[in-house]
Amino acid sequence: QVQLVESGGGLVQAGDSLRLSCEVSGRTGSRYSMGWFRQAPGKEREFVAAIRWSDGDTYYADSVKGRFTISRPNAKNTVYLQMNSLKPEDTAAYYCAITRNLVVLTDQGAYDYWGQGTQVTVSS
Repeated sequence: QVQLVESGGGLVQAGDSLRLSCEVSGRTGSRYSMGWFRQAPGKEREFVAAIRWSDGDTYYADSVKGRFTISRPNAKNTVYLQMNSLKPEDTAAYYCAITRNLVVLTDQGAYDYWGQGTQVTVSS
């Protein structure tokens, strides 16, 4: 059984930083790409960032580009999302997910397994 567990969320002020972690366990091997999505109250879940397992290429939503960094050190089973210069509009539940898809990483429909989410709240 595959499990994804996110951690690192919390309540911060605008301009602060947070680092989210997502650890994957179970029989998955290591050949999967990893992504972060978020869902704010009353809104649909949206893509935040992704990293492709085969070449380490990263992808970001325009709204977080330059502020967030996704990483997966040594292509192991943990992915991080470093979030700097946080804004109130970044407030959401953040979810990590994994996929064996190599082409489409920004579409949540491409992902096979999801975590339960971690809440990030940014006060103004």
